[in-house]
Amino acid sequence: MEFFETLHARQSVRAYQARALEPEKIEAILRAANAAPSAGNKQAYQIFAVQARAALQKLGDGRTYFDVLPLALVFCAHPARSGERFGERGAKFYCVQDATIACAYAQLAATALGLASVWLGRFDEELVCRAIGAGDDLLPIAILAIGYAAETPERKPRRTLDDLVKHV
Repeated sequence: MEFFETLHARQSVRAYQARALEPEKIEAILRAANAAPSAGNKQAYQIFAVQARAALQKLGDGRTYFDVLPLALVFCAHPARSGERFGERGAKFYCVQDATIACAYAQLAATALGLASVWLGRFDEELVCRAIGAGDDLLPIAILAIGYAAETPERKPRRTLDDLVKHV
């Protein structure tokens, strides 16, 4: 898929087929995330690739589409890794930005591969850490649910560029 087609094809999907993902697609998505820029190239984040059914159901926390979801990527910021070089600002912000950019790259890669996804930012941090076995040194930032779509949601309107962009 061409880059701008990929951007416009991406949308949030919350219904998935009970179909496994090909290992090469998962690897391609993870490689895309790994290619994301990061502050000082510290790559101050950790990705948890969750495929175990029990862990997926814990992560889903009542979201029924997690019952058949084949993959969830959990992006966790690593504050100490960024703080080593950038101090407090790195520990508070740069690691979060790093994890977020990596998640965006993974989401676009999934779309380019013909997969569907939804970015989740509302979740119980403690529940997520327990489900994936993350230590206290990591902060969950985003969950990216990925699979083959079982729906094609109606497109939602976007803000106009005139409203969104302020030229200075």
